[in-house]
Amino acid sequence: MSIPAQEMEKVHERLAALLAEGDRQALLHALEELHPSDIADLVEALEDDHRIHVLSVLPADVASETLAEMEEGEDRADLLAALHPARSAELLQEMADDDAADLLGELEPHEQRRIFEQLSAEDAGDIRGLLLYDEETAGGLMTTDLVSVEANLTAAEALTEVRRQGREVETFYTVFVVDQRRRLLGTVGLDVLVTAEPEEKVAALVEPPAAVVLPDTDQEEVSWLIARYNLASIPVVNEFDVLLGRITFDDVLDVLEEEQTEDILRLAGAGSDEDVLRHSAWKSVRTRLPWLLLNLVTAAMAAAVILAFEDTIEQVVTLAFLAPIIAALGGSSGTQSLAVTIRRLTLEGHRPGPGFISQELAVGLVNGAVLGVGIALISLGLGALGLGYPDPMLGLVVLLAMWGNQVVATVAGASIPTFLERVGVDPSVASSVFVHTLTDLFGFFLLLSLASAMLL
Repeated sequence: MSIPAQEMEKVHERLAALLAEGDRQALLHALEELHPSDIADLVEALEDDHRIHVLSVLPADVASETLAEMEEGEDRADLLAALHPARSAELLQEMADDDAADLLGELEPHEQRRIFEQLSAEDAGDIRGLLLYDEETAGGLMTTDLVSVEANLTAAEALTEVRRQGREVETFYTVFVVDQRRRLLGTVGLDVLVTAEPEEKVAALVEPPAAVVLPDTDQEEVSWLIARYNLASIPVVNEFDVLLGRITFDDVLDVLEEEQTEDILRLAGAGSDEDVLRHSAWKSVRTRLPWLLLNLVTAAMAAAVILAFEDTIEQVVTLAFLAPIIAALGGSSGTQSLAVTIRRLTLEGHRPGPGFISQELAVGLVNGAVLGVGIALISLGLGALGLGYPDPMLGLVVLLAMWGNQVVATVAGASIPTFLERVGVDPSVASSVFVHTLTDLFGFFLLLSLASAMLL
């Protein structure tokens, strides 16, 4: 049973009370009513001793799923290591091998050895094989638990094989078809197997896979392929097309959440790891301060433009009021264009072409014209009220400055991340600093240089 978010606090208080009383049977009864995902949230809020107690009380299948559902930053691997090695091995045997590998990969080698000694040779071999791959690649995501049949079988024989293998696989969506060397030939639907004539060969029913990936394929590309082709799972093969494993869509959902969080944090200069969401104050300072120092340098560069036009500002003081508005709106437009561009880079898996940059240019021209008229009216209104510079030409100056800076902002927001991605730099990390510096520089320069030429 799932728990509504508003009820979670009450359930946590009840769980804490049962732990304090030491009523093992009542605790087990209370936990049996909950979904493992909700139990994971509750366990994350407990102290270490209580966490271990909960995992000791739960049945192995529920405890293993609870561990798998816990966030990596919540020391779930340390929790596994704190259990008796035999209990740890029991929980790992209940997990899918990819989840078990992820969990063991978070442990120190000596802790891994203690648990491996308690596992069967087959289970230990499967997990060790998965640990060889980088966790952010297809190999790190895949599971070797799958259902496959040889192409030379009949439909009736294939169904028998699917039943046999299916008892050992937790959930499967696709039946993979291989040759006698286990090279992937394609897939066949269960509905096709069921409705086919019993003596019909699987080779006549197979469909080529919509997409395959190699073990070293980046997880972002895997998620893009699954989303693009609406796949329930995607096969992982080696360079000889031998089927190694599969990646299911539920694993990709976790990747998408992780990558989106990473992009958002990097775009803001707050780090690149979900762990920053749980950092201490000192660790947060160490993560964010370098980006702020870089921004200090770039902001000083933009401010230097104002010093170069000090005489102009002294004669037209209203410019000091208008300059931050033009720069701020340029920064906002640049951030909008930047977010759209990075999102397209992530979702489409390739660099936006000239057509996209032309589109952003058009957006800048239209937005700049509207915002330029708006700030021109503001400057003219101030002049009419005796609060600003009285020359109506100031309205034209600020209109042109706003217009030009909006064009610069949208083009920069589209082209800078594209360029950085082309040269191998993560656009989520560096783009915002460059875009904001550029819009500030151009905003100040356009306004002050036009004012010097047209008003003085």
